[in-house]
Formats: sequence, C-alpha cells, structure tokens
Amino acid sequence: MEFRMLGPLEAWHEHTSVPLGDQQQRFILVVLLLHANKPVSPERLTETVWPKNPDRRSLVRSYIKRLRTAFELTDASIDTTPTGYVLRVDEEQIDTVRFDRLRAQAAQAVQDNDQRGAIELLREAVALRRGRFLEDIDIDRVGGAEVIPPEESYDDALGDLAELELVVGDYRSARDRMRRAVRTAPDNQKYSELLMRALIACGDRVGAVRVFDAAAEALADFGIEPGTVLRNLAERARRGEPVSSLPSRPRAFTGRAAELGEIESAAASTGERRAIWISGAPGIGKSGLAVEAAHRLRGRFPDGQILLRLNGFTPNVVEMSISDALTQLLVEQGVPAEQIPDTVGRKATLFQSRLYGTRTLVVLDNAASPEQVRPLLPEAEGCFAIVTSRHMGEPDISAHLRLSPLPPDDALTMFQTLTDPFRIRGRSADVAGLVKRCGYLPMPINVAAALFRRHDRWSLDHLLGLMDETGPWQEDGTAAVRASYLQLDEELQHVFRLFGHLPGPDVDINAAAALVGRDVAATRKLLYDLHEVCLLEEVGLDRYQMLDSVKEFAAAQPPSPEALARLLDFYLVTLANAVRVAYPFDLTILPSVDRESPLGLRFTHADEAHKWINVERDNLMAAIRHSGGDHGWRLAALIWRHFNTANRFADWIDAVRSVRTDDDHSQAHVLQRLSTANDRLGKHAEGRDFAEQALARWARLGDVAGQAAARCALAMSAMQLGSHEVAMRHFEAALAKYEQCGDLRGRAHALSMLGYLNEQHRRFDVALRQHDDAVPILREIGHLQGLAHALNNRGANRQHLGMFDEAIPDHLEAHEIAVEIGDACVSAYALTNIADAHRLAGRFKAALHHHDLATKAAAGLADAELQARLLHDRAATVRDQGDLLAALRLYESLLDVASGTGNLTHRSHGEIGVARTMHALGRHAEAVPHWNAAEVAFRELGQPEAEEVRDERAALACACGQR
Repeated sequence: MEFRMLGPLEAWHEHTSVPLGDQQQRFILVVLLLHANKPVSPERLTETVWPKNPDRRSLVRSYIKRLRTAFELTDASIDTTPTGYVLRVDEEQIDTVRFDRLRAQAAQAVQDNDQRGAIELLREAVALRRGRFLEDIDIDRVGGAEVIPPEESYDDALGDLAELELVVGDYRSARDRMRRAVRTAPDNQKYSELLMRALIACGDRVGAVRVFDAAAEALADFGIEPGTVLRNLAERARRGEPVSSLPSRPRAFTGRAAELGEIESAAASTGERRAIWISGAPGIGKSGLAVEAAHRLRGRFPDGQILLRLNGFTPNVVEMSISDALTQLLVEQGVPAEQIPDTVGRKATLFQSRLYGTRTLVVLDNAASPEQVRPLLPEAEGCFAIVTSRHMGEPDISAHLRLSPLPPDDALTMFQTLTDPFRIRGRSADVAGLVKRCGYLPMPINVAAALFRRHDRWSLDHLLGLMDETGPWQEDGTAAVRASYLQLDEELQHVFRLFGHLPGPDVDINAAAALVGRDVAATRKLLYDLHEVCLLEEVGLDRYQMLDSVKEFAAAQPPSPEALARLLDFYLVTLANAVRVAYPFDLTILPSVDRESPLGLRFTHADEAHKWINVERDNLMAAIRHSGGDHGWRLAALIWRHFNTANRFADWIDAVRSVRTDDDHSQAHVLQRLSTANDRLGKHAEGRDFAEQALARWARLGDVAGQAAARCALAMSAMQLGSHEVAMRHFEAALAKYEQCGDLRGRAHALSMLGYLNEQHRRFDVALRQHDDAVPILREIGHLQGLAHALNNRGANRQHLGMFDEAIPDHLEAHEIAVEIGDACVSAYALTNIADAHRLAGRFKAALHHHDLATKAAAGLADAELQARLLHDRAATVRDQGDLLAALRLYESLLDVASGTGNLTHRSHGEIGVARTMHALGRHAEAVPHWNAAEVAFRELGQPEAEEVRDERAALACACGQR
C-alpha cells in the first residue's frame, strides 16, 4: 500500500485509490503516518487532533476501526499495543520517507562522482511532489509546530538537481525545470540564479536579464537588493561569452590517464579544498597536463576558464606579485582597469565576490610558493583551481599530485605521434632508447620530435648520435634541447640565447626585432625557425614566449648588454611616443628621452596608444625592475600617468622601488610622482615630504615647470592636512610659475584648486571667477580629466551660491567626461555632487538615487578622499530626511576614515556632523566632546565655521551649549 503526503493526502493499493473517510479520520491517519511503525497512545491522538477536548477520546477507537476496514486486503495494518496504536507499513511506501531516501542516495552518488546517477535519483525524488505538503489537511490538527514540512528539503533537492543538470550539460532540462519553479517563487534568489545560468548556457542572454529584472522587482517588495550571485550573472548575461584565456590544447598529448582522473575527481569533489596542486621537475609536463585537464573540464566550469602565469621559476623574470596577479585575474574577469582597487586586500575581496554564483576554473601556472597562491585560490563553492609548481603545495590548501616522468610506453607513443610513422617503422627499440635519453620528459621529447620533423632527410640513427654528443650545457633531461640547439646556425643560436635573458614574460615581434638587432621581417623568419623546432612558443599573433625549462638552458651564458640596451631603448622610445599621444596635456612634465630606436612605434590616435600601454604593461614593469638605472626611472616616470588614471598607486610605488636615481633630474621626477601617489593613498605627510624633496631638486636645476608641479603637490598635501593658507600660498606660487613657462594645463589646475579653497572659506564670488577662468583653458587643450575636475569644482561652488539648476549641468558634463575616459573616481565625485544639489533643492529621492550611483562607481577604488566625501554627502542627505540614526553611523564612519588619513577637513566635517546629530537625538552629554573637537578643527583650518559653531552652541540651553 502506498501513502502520499507530498500534496493532498492519498492512499493507493494496486493502482486503486483507497477511500480514507471524513476529515477527522484523515487527521488520525496522518498522525499515525507521521509516527509510522511507532505506537501512538489514544491520549496523544486525542490531544493532537482535538486539543483541549479530552472527551473526544472515545472517537479514536471508532476511527481506528474504520481505517482497519479500509486497509483490509492491503499490506498495511493498525495494531493495538500496550502503549497505543501502531501503523504497520513498509516505510518505503510513504512518499516523504522515500523522498528522503532518494536524496541521501543522490548525495552519496555525488560523493562517488556519479553525477548522472545522482540526477536520476533526484528526478525520481522531485517527481514525488504533487503539491504543497498535506495541502488538504489542517496542520494544526495533526501536530502543528511539531510537524516539519519538507518544503525546504524539496527546494534543496530541486536546486541540487538543476545544478547537476547544468554540470553535465543538460541545460534545457535545468531551464524548463527552473522556469516553472521561478513562476511559483519569483523571490527565490537560488531559483532565479539557476534559471539564469541555464538560459545563459542555452544562449538566451536576453531571457537571463529578464529573469534578473523580475527577481529584482520581486525582492524590492521586501526591501531586499539582489545578491552578489544574481548581479554577477546579470553582468555575465550583458557582457556575453565567458572569458577563456586557455591556450590551445597541447599537441599530441599522451598518457597521464590516472593523473587526469585525479584532477577530474578533485574538481567534482564537494570538500573545502577547491584546488589541486601539480608539482614536478622542469620539463615533466606540468603545464601541459594542467591545460589539457582545463580543456576537459570546460563543460563543468562554463562560466570561465582563466590561466595566469605566475613566473615562479621563469629565468630573469621577477615572480608575479600577489597584487599584480589579482589585477590580472580581475582584468580577465572583465573589471575595467580604473575600477580595480589599489590594495591587495580589496583586490582579493573583489575577485572572490565576482566568483560567487559562477562555475569558474582558474589555472595558476608556475607558482613560486603556497604564499603566492593562497590569495588567488577561488573560495566560491562552484569554482576550482589547478596550480602547477616545481615545489610541493601545502595540504591545507589543495589536493596534491606529484608528476613522475612518463611511463616508457607513453613516452614512446608521444614521439611516434609527433613524427612521420614511416620514418620510424620497425624501430621501436631505437625510439625507446631516444625517449629514455629525453628522461621520459614531455618537453625534451617534443623538441626531439620537432628537430626530426624539420630534417626530413635525417635517419633516426643520426638523431640518436647527436643526442649522445656532449654539449656546453650537459644536464639531465636536456639532451634533446641541446641537440636541437646545436643544429641551429650561429645567428639562431645567438637569438636563442638572447631570449634566455628576456626581462618580461613575453615579447612582440617589434620588441623582438629590437632585441635581435634586425628588421621585423628578418626577425619574424628567425623566430619562426625557433618556433618550428619547439624552442619558442607563439602565444598570440606575432607574440612569443620561451618555456621556463628551455629558458633556463638558453640563459646559461651571460647576457648581451648591447641587445638588452636595444630592447630597453625600444620600450623607452615607444612608451614616450605612446604617452605623448595618450596624455598630451602632460608634455611639460614628461622626462626627455634622448635614446633612439629605429623600430620604435609611433601612434596617431589615443586609443592605439592606450592599447599598446595596456598590452605591454607587464613587460614595461619588468623592464623597470630589470634596468634599474637611466632606463628605469624614465620608464617609471613615463608610465606614471597610466597608473594615476587607473588609481593604481600602490602598484606603481611597488615597481619604482627598484629604480636607482643618481642625480637631481632623475630624483626630482621620481619624487614628484611619489608625492602624488602617497597623497592619493591618504599618506599626506609622506606626500608632503616627497614634494619638498622634489622642489629642492627642481630649484637647483632651475626647472620652472618642475617647481610649479612640486608646489602643486605641496599644496595638495597641505590642503589635506588642514593647512589651507599654506596650500593657497603654494597654489599661487605654482600659478605664477605656470604662467612663466606657458603651461596652460598647470595654470588651469592651479586656478581650479584656488577656486576650491576660496569656496571652502566662503569667498564664493572669487572662487567662481577662478573656476570660470580654468574651464575654458582645459577645454582648449583637451585635458578631459582636468576639465571634469574643474567642472565639478565650479558646480560645487554654484551650489553654495544657491544656483542648483546651474550646478547640475556642470556635474553632468563632468560625469559624461569621466565615463568617456574611464575615470571612475571623477565619475563618483560628479554623481555625489549631483546628489548634493538635489538634497539642497529638497529632492531627497533623486539625491539618494545619485548617492547609490556614486557608491557603485567608487566600488573598489582605494581613494580615502573620495570615500570620505561619499560618507559626508550621504550623511547630510539622510539627516535632512530625518533618519538621524543612519546619519550618525555615516558621520562616525567619516571620522574613522579621517583618523586613518589625518585629514583635518574631513575630521572637522565628521565631528560637527556627529555633534549636531547627537544633539538632535537628545544625546547631549555624548555630543559635547564632538562640539569641542569641531570648534578646534575649524579654528586650525582658519575657516569661519569656527565662530559659527561657537555662536550655535551659545544659543543652546542643553549640555551641548556648555564648554
């Protein structure tokens, strides 16, 4: 007999429905079913079905008798025991029990890596549900709160089933299943997530966006924002195809079946360790195995496959820092450069948050150590990492796979696959000897096969003879590389050795031509010849890379200083040309470049220049670290604006640490930029010290433009530290210097900042004239970033004059410019300024909307000044709206930021905000120290607010007015 409770209560026997009587009788049956094969006393039945009506106990016996009659001729029965009535039934015939059993079996199948078996079990489980649990029964009459409905378990089972269907590629089943589920529960974020994933996998990106919009609308009814997972999926749907930076599959990959099985099992596991660490000797095939496994796992990780080379053991290349690695991962995830945070912690947080709700595979190739890898490992449940390294990993972060050389038969098969079978027919024993000479390592076998393919007149005996000869760098496992090297002509051998000392991770054809000292056409032919014999890899169109184990061999002889100088000259000349086009407003402060490079690239459009800088950034930073001297500081000064625009100051500071400066000129350029970088990171005192050192050097050199720039840097630090009068003197001195040397950009900057300071001291008419002078200059020279800043400053000044409708167009134009040039920082300032204008005009809804937009634009930016401004402006809006507690929390957060940076202006705003809000809340005693601190801060700043606060307190009769 079969009992069904997952829906209306039903009983069936041999495909026939069994009548269960009236509602009271059905209540009795449900109680017995909920305690199947366990005694239930008449008293408990009475209390459960007829609470507080003990006189109904006499009805229990009659209902039991009727049920016994109904169950005649079936395998179910109700027995009477000394302790009560027992429903004797095979529990497998109760649908709720069967449902739980199927779920448990499915979970075990997943543990056993049997996804398809788990799918069949879960499909059977969810098919048992016909409706809401006991939907025709009053739960209060069968146990009430003691009855635990299986609704959440059903939700879990449905989600687990769709998840598995997505894993095995049955996207349509998952789509159809979750479409029905979302209709019944539009506010269920998990359901919407699974449906969006299925729709994206089916190619219906528009449908996925519609699901997100519907979920957001349903959640808004509860005052809830869509979670990170849904937002990430919506962005994925709008962006298009998932990222995949995997190279092509290794040619003639052979064997490693057991190792591939281990990797696939680790990827399918549900444990805490979401990674596998592959270690082994150079040339043993770690990277090839990782790439092959990644390709095989693409179906399991449809949301992206990212490969990152960490340069842990790459000769002459500095291992990738954690900061740079996180930056590269975020770029691969589609995060715009200007939105990438500047600190390792915030980068890691953003990286992990973008993985939530996705099934992404990360391959971390050539890791130096577990410490380098830990912050890069995915934490999200659906993601996985494959790590390769010469060192073994730590057991707490990953499963471990130690590679041994290929089994002899697999090594032999690999060579046979890579060569013409007719040339080695009947020579299996000799081929076995050849692969043995290669140490059974994939890389040397690949090189030997490439050499044999190229020389189609060679016999196998000749190749074996070459590999037996001694060479200048005889090492275990390098016989094939050595033999291939010895077959190169003198020029190719020279080029091969040059690549061994390449400072960056790769090189394009133009830089390679500079390194080699030949024209592009001749260089392309040379590199093609090296690529043909597998001594060089082409990782992109006209872009080459040497494998680490080959590079170690190539780097055994000393480098060629002349060749490296040619390469550095190429980078320096091309970067100077790119910067002049990308940032034309910076011409007066750029270092001169007296080097020449016939192959140096020239650019016509800013987009071309920006693209080259972005593509070559890692090579340029490697060149800075490698060169150290004259090349190093000039490269660092030239690439500065790229990092400044992207708000990545810490990364630039990290690279410039290796730069050696030996004279006033080089030191002034580096110190000038260190001042701005530290100031933008909230280290205002350090920024001031660097600016003072730069000014002294510019003065000794008699460089007027340099002195003006240093004065501006000193003014910025002084302003942040609260010394407004000092800041104004520096800006006025800078303005005179800029006028002297004819620097329009600098003149406009100084005018705009003087306008800002005069605005702070309520000299609004003077400030407006200065802003009006700055804006047309910046328009004329096309300095868009500076123009956006000046427009923001002018708009803020107009707000103080009550010109709200005139201010908003300034801020809107600033925002449009910021979006155009990709400056998220300026965009956030413009949006918070618009919010402030709406607040002052009493339009609070519009103000809050723009506060939200500003917060979103600033997400991930490590700019303490901006964060303080956003907190201050939002606090003012919610205070004016009447939400005093929210305002207080925001003002206290502002004080926290100010205490970390030492910014006196922010501290004064935070203190007065806390004081006034506490006063409004009636917390007068707590407000007193904040009133006092605000007075002191405004007095130190020399601002009129000091007297205003004193007068305001004098008018208060509460404790706030006491001193």
